[in-house]
Amino acid sequence: MVYGYLGNMISYEGELDIDSKLNNFLKITGILNNVFRPQKTLKKTTIKLYNALALPVLLYGSETGTIKARDARRITAAEMKYMRRTAGYTWTDYRTNAQIAKELKITPVLDKLLEYQRNWVQHVNRMSRNRLPRVMKHYCPTCRRNHGRPLERLMDM
Repeated sequence: MVYGYLGNMISYEGELDIDSKLNNFLKITGILNNVFRPQKTLKKTTIKLYNALALPVLLYGSETGTIKARDARRITAAEMKYMRRTAGYTWTDYRTNAQIAKELKITPVLDKLLEYQRNWVQHVNRMSRNRLPRVMKHYCPTCRRNHGRPLERLMDM
């Protein structure tokens, strides 16, 4: 079962939040590429549109989530797909992601995401001790789990 809540997809089966954010991000960058052709639009303008329209879709609610290595690769690939086209390169031009980011004077999305997470942790640490986010950050279970296989049904408990 999947629930949409405040722009995030919540599911019991697996991580759908990153998938939906990446799909929306790719839709927006595709629309930007079609409407504002990189060959006819200034790079500065396309980067401002990217920062205003596409990045918030990808970064919304990312302060508290965890990013797996697979997700990090997918996010970087989606970002560079747009940036390569903005810079006027194809993937056969043998330009690294770092060279393109340096040429366009942008910071990678993953760096911004890690900065957001660091800011959130600092914010939680500044909270009073009885606030729920701080309590959950420093939570340590006091009891031990039973050995063996977990019970399968609620009635077995």
